[in-house]
Amino acid sequence: MRSLLRSKIHLATVTEANVDYVGSITIDRNLIDAVGLWIGEKVLVVSATTGARLETYVIEGERGSGAIEINGAAAHLINAGEKVIIMGFELTEKPVEPLVILCDKENGIAEFLSEAQGQIPAV
Repeated sequence: MRSLLRSKIHLATVTEANVDYVGSITIDRNLIDAVGLWIGEKVLVVSATTGARLETYVIEGERGSGAIEINGAAAHLINAGEKVIIMGFELTEKPVEPLVILCDKENGIAEFLSEAQGQIPAV
């Protein structure tokens, strides 16, 4: 078994960092659906601004809100305004074609970066 990239939201902008919230990352439902993440799924979050890396889990944000919110202790590592890469992985015996999107300045979908996206419903 190998752990392979399955889902990637590339260069989203953090809209809020709240150390007082009880853990997680809140993600706009449109982005969650576009890359096939699940609510509660563990994700790796990397700041493209500072290089900070952390693991947390997904909470659903309002559809179309552009929300990318770093919550809890993770907000000490990644702040509002930073660009982040959010990745989900799959443990599998076979290759996986990841679903990858590039975000625009408002955290909408600027571009689908993998061929597999043609297989999911438009958001």
